[in-house]
This record gives sequence, C-alpha cells and structure tokens, in this order.
Amino acid sequence: MVGDFGALNTYTIPDRYPIPKIQIALTQIPQSVYISTMYALKGFHQNLVTPRARIYLRIIINGEVFEYLRMPFGIKNAPSHFQRMMNEIFLEEPSEGWLIIYIDDIIFCSKTWEEPMYRLSRILTKIQSVNMKISLKKCHFEFAELKALGHVVSGLSLGIDKNKVVAVLLKPILQKKRKSNHFWVLQDITGSTLKILRP
Repeated sequence: MVGDFGALNTYTIPDRYPIPKIQIALTQIPQSVYISTMYALKGFHQNLVTPRARIYLRIIINGEVFEYLRMPFGIKNAPSHFQRMMNEIFLEEPSEGWLIIYIDDIIFCSKTWEEPMYRLSRILTKIQSVNMKISLKKCHFEFAELKALGHVVSGLSLGIDKNKVVAVLLKPILQKKRKSNHFWVLQDITGSTLKILRP
C-alpha cells in the first residue's frame, strides 16, 4: 500500500545523504566471476517510525484514520534514510571491493567458488544483528550472469535489462516535468549506455 504523501513531502526538508550512482557502483562487477544478489524484504517497512512522526503519516481508509508504525513507501526522504542505515550496517565491506549496497539491494561478488560462502556468512551475521529480514525468493547466489539494478551483469560485461529498454520505448512523449520523474529514474539506471540521438 502506498499513501499519498505529496503535501507532506512538499514541506519536508530534503535529506541530502547520497544515493550511489548505479553505473559507478556496478563497475566492480566485471572484475568478478560469480555474482550474488539479496533484497531486503519489503524495504522501507523494516524501519520503525518514531511516535512523534506518526501523526504526519496518517491515512484514511473507509472513514477510519490509521497511523503507520513503519516507514511507508512514498516518503521523500525514505531512500536516503534507508541508504544511510545500510551503510552504517555494512561499514567495511564496500571498501573491500566485493559488496554493493543500493538502498535495499545487496550485491556481492567473488572470483572463486569458495569466497561467496564466507562473504554470505558475514552479510547474514550483520543482517541478523539488526533483525533485518531478507526476501528469499529474490535471492540469487553464485551466478555467472544475472539481473541487478536494471542491468544484466556478468564477469565479462555490463548491459541494460531489455525490459527497461522496452519500458522507455513504450512511454509517451513527456510534456510535463512532473510526469518525467519515472523517465529520469530509468535514465539513471541506463546511464552512460544511452546514445544521444539529437539535441
């Protein structure tokens, strides 16, 4: 369920905590042989909302008023907040060059068949320490090639997921700035692989 928090977002001071650039984050994958992905179950809902903030997250359903106890989708600063939390959980691993954290996506790489088990153990230990839940059906371990962050990645190449290309092609010509947000998200995913046809 996604609430309409447009009015709240208008008056929310932006959290400028940086979200990684997908293209830059994925550059370390081509140096690997095996790729594994994990995904935080229901993402933002794993963050508890403070009692003071709950009054701002009220929704009305069938004439009744409800308050979110966990972070809902649609909140302006939710992605930055979640990225900060994940970076605090995984302080050392990204700098070691084998772990990528992109909001609620966890990607880890390896060059040998044995490395993933040790690295998975490190990840699960930290996840368990903060009582985080992982979506089992979205876990993929030790693949030579798989989809991650809108790309098809392998130890040899980095390409765009064809479904993302189709999504762009099927989009109508954008006339209003507000409606262009989804396109810019896709543009961030495709990044430098896009060709400029004309100015």
